[in-house]
This record gives sequence, C-alpha cells and structure tokens, in this order.
Amino acid sequence: MFDSLREKLQGVQEKLGFSIKKAEENVPVAPQPSPAPKKQEKKSSSTLVDRMKVFVTERELVISEKDIAEPLADLELILLESDVALPAVDAIVGTMRSDLVGSHRKMGTPVDEIVVHTLKHALLDVLGEGFDIKAYISAHERPVKMLFTGVNGTGKTTTIAKVAHYLKANGFSVVIGSGDTFRAGANEQMKTHADRVGVKVIRHQQGADPSAVLFDAVEYARAHGIDVVLADTAGRFHNRANLMNQLEKIRRVMKPDLVVYVDEAVAGNDAVIRADEFNAAVGTDAVVLTKADMDTKGGAAISIAHTIGKPIMFLGVGQGYGDIVPFSPERVVAELLGADA
Repeated sequence: MFDSLREKLQGVQEKLGFSIKKAEENVPVAPQPSPAPKKQEKKSSSTLVDRMKVFVTERELVISEKDIAEPLADLELILLESDVALPAVDAIVGTMRSDLVGSHRKMGTPVDEIVVHTLKHALLDVLGEGFDIKAYISAHERPVKMLFTGVNGTGKTTTIAKVAHYLKANGFSVVIGSGDTFRAGANEQMKTHADRVGVKVIRHQQGADPSAVLFDAVEYARAHGIDVVLADTAGRFHNRANLMNQLEKIRRVMKPDLVVYVDEAVAGNDAVIRADEFNAAVGTDAVVLTKADMDTKGGAAISIAHTIGKPIMFLGVGQGYGDIVPFSPERVVAELLGADA
C-alpha cells in the first residue's frame, strides 16, 4: 500500500534535507575572540574554552522560505500526482512551510530528524485521528445503529459483512438490515454474506420500502439484546435526487447513530468528490475505504478525512471477511515515512 507515494516522499525528504544543509553551510562563522595575554593564560584559559563551547553549541541556522522553496514545490507536485486533493495538498505544504520557515536550528542537530518530524506533523494534521468503533460502541446505548451509504460497485455490501465479522470477533453481537431493496439480487447477496459470517439478516421482498426493513432490524435488535445494527442501503436509483431523498427518509425513520460512507481507495479524487456530495446530502460520520491494498498512490486516504472533515474508520485490504483493518493515521504515516517515523 502507498508504494509509489512512499518512494516519492523519500526523494522529497532527501532534497529538503540537502537544502537545509546547504543553507547551513552559508551561515557566517563568528570571529574567534583574541587570545588573552600570555601572562594571564593560566588564569583565563578555562573561561576561554567555556566561551568557545557556547559559541559552537549555540550557533544557529534560521531557515528561510527561499531555502526550502524548491523541495516544497516538488512535494506539492508529488502529492497532486498521487491523487491527493488540492485542499489537502495546500494544508500539508502550508503546515510544513509554517513549521520550517523562521525556525531556529542549532548546528549539529540531525537534519533528517527535522525533515521527518515536520512531514510527519503535516500528514497527521491532515489525516486526523481515525475512528475507534469498539470504543464508540462500548460508550453508547445499545443497539448502536450504523447506516452505510455509497454508490453501487464500491464494495458496500461486502464491507458490511466484513464489519460484522470484525465486531463479532471483538465480542459484539450484530444484526444486518438488508435495506437495498432496489437492486436485483441484493437481498440474496446480503443473506449469503450474513450466513457466512454467522449473523442474522432482516430483509423484505425486492421493491419494499427500505425504511420499513431497517426499522424492523432495529426493533429486532432491541427485542433480542443485540449490540449493533448494520444497515445496508441502495447505491443507485433512477436519478440522484431519488437516491438522496430515500436516504434522508431512512435517516428520519431509523435515526442512525453513525452514517458511514463507503468508497474505493483506488477511485482517488472521484471518491473525494462523491464523499463530499453524500456528506452534504445525508451527512457522514465516518468513512470506509475499500481496495486499499490496491492503492499505490494513497491519495484518497490522505484527502477524504481533510476534505470532508470526517475520520476514516476502516480500510479494506483484501477479499476475505477478515481483510479489514481499523484505520490508524500513525500507522499510515509510519508506512509512508519509514517504520521509525
């Protein structure tokens, strides 16, 4: 994951470090104090050594915008080529410029440490904090109702099965509401997934009112002491207005605790645009990105949290039900910058 972006970021780090070192070489050396008269040498030698130590250790470089302008321009281009949305690019480059320009660096401080620390801070600031679903469920009244939205073909139904598998493995009971009553075969597909992961699915016939299906799923969870309701929704109607109106009705009836938007990491900026549209129309509390294992660019993962201001909850990283991992900004940044970042 992120192989291409990681390699390019390493090049920027090296160039940025070289620019800072080059600026350091141009810092003028202060004149050394005149030696004390010979007759006072013994008396004042320790004082002279102490003064020289202070000069060497406190000599500083003040980094200017000119020093780092070229590496930051390279960074901006690399991020854009990696499908990072422009607002996120501006935020990353802006944070790095703010952190570096005018900063004082004592001579001898490893340049690599400064570069990695600054880039790490900029990326974490954009990625946000992630979303701990286990902690959320544990802190809220049961059943916790999670409504999944997103366009068809992005892995939404399979993602719901993966989340059910993950929650079961962590001690939570789950029921699925098959609310995609528009797409032919959606009920059967969800029933197959639910049987494989060992959870109950509530469904009506094709063409039924999805709000009624999901209302029944919530009532079933309350009656049977179920911890979590995972609700599927249609991703396509005859037109976009109908889809959004249907989702808004479902929200009013079901009253979900969390609305989770699902899209493909490999969709890049298309995923960012769609996430923004769904957030504006029906709201979003968290995001799941599928096919993250196939995303060498990494742009969607970096962009979405910043662009719509919502955390990423999970990354889908394979075809199996266990191939879903909680999103960790720290882990992503460590992968981008190196294991020790």
